Amino acid sequence: MQAKRLIHDWDHPVNALVVGATGGIGLALVRQMLDAPQVERLFAVARTTSSNPDLLMLAVQHAGRLTLLDCDIREEAALAHLASSIKASVPALHLVINTAGILHEGARMPEKSLASVTLAGLQHAFAINAFAPILLAKALLPLLRHTEPAIFASLSARVGSISDNRTGGWYGYRAAKAAQNQLLKTLALELTRLNRRSIVVALHPGTTDTALSRPFQANVAAGKLFTADFSAAALLQVLAQRSPADSGGFYAWDGSTIGW
Repeated sequence: MQAKRLIHDWDHPVNALVVGATGGIGLALVRQMLDAPQVERLFAVARTTSSNPDLLMLAVQHAGRLTLLDCDIREEAALAHLASSIKASVPALHLVINTAGILHEGARMPEKSLASVTLAGLQHAFAINAFAPILLAKALLPLLRHTEPAIFASLSARVGSISDNRTGGWYGYRAAKAAQNQLLKTLALELTRLNRRSIVVALHPGTTDTALSRPFQANVAAGKLFTADFSAAALLQVLAQRSPADSGGFYAWDGSTIGW
C-alpha cells in the first residue's frame, strides 16, 4: 500500500516532517518515508527523539537525510526554536504530518459521563489534540508559504465528527478533535491564499494497535484493528491521492470522506 509518489503531481525531492515520531504511527511513518527515494530530508519530531533507540538507529542508517529534533509542540517557544532549526537546514517543507495526540494518560481516562468532566481534563485534552496542531502550523508557516506543493496533515479521529456521534461519552477527546478539525479547515482557507498548491487535511487512521487505543480494543470488530505499519501506509496513500481541491477535508484511512 506504500504510495509510489508522496505528493500528487510532484516528482521532485521532498522535505518532510513527522511530529509524534516516537509513537506507533509516527515511527512507522518515519520508516516508510525513509524508504521513499523522493524524500530528500526528513525531520522527526517528538519530546524525546534524541533518546529513542529506534530513531537513533535510523538516524545512523540515514545520516544526512534524517534529523531528530526534540520539541514539545504544546509550547510556543519550543515551536519557534523548532522552526528556526528547520529553516537553517532547508528553505521549504513539502509534507508535514502531525501524529501527536492523547486519549488517556496515567489515571486520566476519557469521560464516560458528564459527571466525570473537569476543567483540568478538558484543558489537558485540548492542549495536545486541538491547540498544538494549529500552533505547529503557525510556527511552520514560513516554510509552507512557497510556490511548490505543501501538505499539512494532522491526525484527528472519527469520534471528533459531530454528525457521527451516536454513543456520547469521551467529552474532552471528542470536543478537542472537533476543535482541531475546525482550526484545520480555517487554516486551509488561509494557506490556499498564500500557496495555491497547498493542502491541509485532517486524517482518521482507523483503530490502530498503539498505546493510545490499547485500553479500548476489546470491542473492536475483527479485522478492524490495524497495525501501525498498515495505518501509516494507508495514510501516505490517502495523502498522495489528494489535490489542492481537497484542502480543508477530513479523510479516513481508506480515502473516504468523514462528515463534520
